Amino acid sequence: MVGYLAAFYAYPLYRNVDLSVRHYTVRSFVQGDAPFSGLDNYREVFDDPTFGPALGHTVLFTVASLVFQFAAGLALAVFFNRHFRLSATLRALFLVPWLLPLIVSASTWSWMLNSDSGIVNAALSVFGVGPVNWLTSPDWSLVSVIIANVWIGIPFNLVVLYSGLQAIPGELYEAAALDGATGWQQFWRMTFPLLRPVSAITLLLGLVYTLKVFDIIWIMTKGGPVDSSTTFATWSYRLGFGNLLPQFGPGAAVGNLLILLALALSLLYIRTQRNQRRP
Repeated sequence: MVGYLAAFYAYPLYRNVDLSVRHYTVRSFVQGDAPFSGLDNYREVFDDPTFGPALGHTVLFTVASLVFQFAAGLALAVFFNRHFRLSATLRALFLVPWLLPLIVSASTWSWMLNSDSGIVNAALSVFGVGPVNWLTSPDWSLVSVIIANVWIGIPFNLVVLYSGLQAIPGELYEAAALDGATGWQQFWRMTFPLLRPVSAITLLLGLVYTLKVFDIIWIMTKGGPVDSSTTFATWSYRLGFGNLLPQFGPGAAVGNLLILLALALSLLYIRTQRNQRRP
């Protein structure tokens, strides 16, 4: 176990840190003789005009995705918890977005949101709404990738939260109904508090996953237009592999900043959860 963690976690992290503190070119990357540059790559990243927008987009993309994924997943979990006829079949259908390869999902959304031939604009035209440049407008590109990511993430939230609901004894709801509690009161005073441990795990896993989302954004918009949907994940890739003259050092530096951001937000969320549990 220790060997596995060292080989697949500790060593890649060490190599990424090493990349970020050296001045690598294509030649030195192959030969391994890159000179030590200290924090120069990080200074270059912080001074880059892309840094501010990329940070804002990363936070907005993550927060918006988590909120809508969790809200939709919880609503569907409560809905399917009623065990009505065809409940299992419909639940299985909702898992389809989660089971599809990301390249298929992202390509499908790219087609659906196409300005000229997309089904979304065709549906909007029925209601008299003009075409929207979902993927080519700086005002809509980030919204578009958030919509696609929310759609992909809802099934995960549904599965985990539904499992949590199954662990809540039905006798509690029967007692609450006898006491005259309405459906909303049962949800807010019983279901939601009892579901808090499962909700915490769901949000924490979603946070870590969403921060590093790359495939969906790159396939749909490549971070554009004019960096309007660029996040740390896409920026790091573009610096390291998306140019004819790759910037390995700055790309690794952005990747390390993304790791630190994920760690900071995760620790903040865990601390918040601990404070809420205290009497």
